Amino acid sequence: MKKVKSNREGSKKIGLTLGKFAPLHQGHQFMMETAIHEMDEVIVIIYDSPETINIPLPVRARWIRTLYPTVEVIEGWDGPLDIGDTPEIKQKQENYILGLLKGRKITHFYSSEFYGDHMSKALGAIDRRVDESREKYPISGTEVREDPYLKRNYVAPVVYADFITKVVFLGAPSTGKSTIAHQLAEEFQTVWMPEYGREYWEEHQVDRRLTKEQLVDLANGHIEREQQKIMKAKEYLFVDTNAITTYLFSQDYHGESHQELIQLADEASTGYDLVFLCEDDIPYEDTWDRSGAVHRSIFQKKIRADLLERKIPYFSLKGTLIQRIEKVKKVLQRFQKYDSLGRLFM
Repeated sequence: MKKVKSNREGSKKIGLTLGKFAPLHQGHQFMMETAIHEMDEVIVIIYDSPETINIPLPVRARWIRTLYPTVEVIEGWDGPLDIGDTPEIKQKQENYILGLLKGRKITHFYSSEFYGDHMSKALGAIDRRVDESREKYPISGTEVREDPYLKRNYVAPVVYADFITKVVFLGAPSTGKSTIAHQLAEEFQTVWMPEYGREYWEEHQVDRRLTKEQLVDLANGHIEREQQKIMKAKEYLFVDTNAITTYLFSQDYHGESHQELIQLADEASTGYDLVFLCEDDIPYEDTWDRSGAVHRSIFQKKIRADLLERKIPYFSLKGTLIQRIEKVKKVLQRFQKYDSLGRLFM
């Protein structure tokens, strides 16, 4: 059914919905999409709610902005914490919403909860309930929070990604990255992302080199596969190298990098929750696709220097593969996504 817009002056239909979206799930999305279809404009107010979920308000607001660019998102940082059906609590909620809107006219209030009645009256708006019985999408934020992996099909990939701790292993060739990532994935019953660069290099290399443009393709291919792994991951995604390594290979091969690769490396600087640098203190495994132990040592120095220049916090992994894996596991035991990293470095 084609959406009919209002044309007369003053007849614009403006819909409002609100919530914690902790997290945003298909039920919420159905309500928003219904409003987008029916309204000329849609406003979403999202509450802070740190007592409910540790994913920060700006991250949850980003989900909505990413999925629905035409929607106006208002971040409610100081919303009432009281929950219930008493007159006092209703009044607090109504006053808060009216204060955020600053006199803006709302014609339709969208919800699937009891508060649709009193909030729509306070707004002077039509009470528009959507899937109130949860028949179309039998899911709640509580259910997703209790087991994000089991309920992952009820949330968008952009949402589920923020429940996954992304762990990347950097280091020169033959420093144990693949073995560590693979074994940890097995122990934690999740998936890992192998280094796409090796596969790409074997297929496209000429005289053991790739062009600057090919290195961009390589980096994009790795990122695309990594994103595909997210929906299969359970709590953790272990990643063997990233675009920073590809950027350094470009610098090593050509003395410069394509501008797009530079941007991808910059984005990778903040794209991972934990970074581990696998040191070169283990025996070098000399294979036909590698450049020798001396080059490994030099490249390792370049990786460490780049991490320091980018001010990326990282953990150094030394010793045997078993010792390295045990250190990673100890860090993971103390790590909580969206919590301060400070305690990890004490």
